[in-house]
Amino acid sequence: MIENKVAKSGLITLDLMDFVRDKELATIDIKEQLWQGLALKEKDFRAFIANNNWSKYHGMFVGVYCSADAIIPHWAYMLLVTALKPFAYQVFFGNENELKQKIILDAIQQINPNDYVDARVIVKGCGDIDLTPDAYLNLANKLQPVVKSLMYGEPCSTVPIYKKPKS
Repeated sequence: MIENKVAKSGLITLDLMDFVRDKELATIDIKEQLWQGLALKEKDFRAFIANNNWSKYHGMFVGVYCSADAIIPHWAYMLLVTALKPFAYQVFFGNENELKQKIILDAIQQINPNDYVDARVIVKGCGDIDLTPDAYLNLANKLQPVVKSLMYGEPCSTVPIYKKPKS
């Protein structure tokens, strides 16, 4: 019989991508609304806002951004949020990758540190997206005061990050 030593070790593996896996995501690129790819016309943009079916974003996390090298007035983002707010679960500024990062950062802030008191935690290192350091920094900041140990990587190959001093 094969014994799963990792399962018996009491290690808790945190995969930051779990915070976004079950989320419905959408992005809106304002580039599509630019006049001649250069500028945003208020009248045309307001027509876009008025005529779009925003209910298709119901319950979704939505990222709003502009992929073109154009100056977008701040009011444009405000108009989009007011149109999306009745339907979207949450609206962020950013493309899909940035949207995922913001969801992860928000989820880290929601972690209850008491769930990890004296735990041995491994933060999974590889994921579907290249996370910025602030996700890992915020997670370490949140967990270090309570965990017994904090590691980075995979259960078979970890980098020790923190070990609680023996009292």
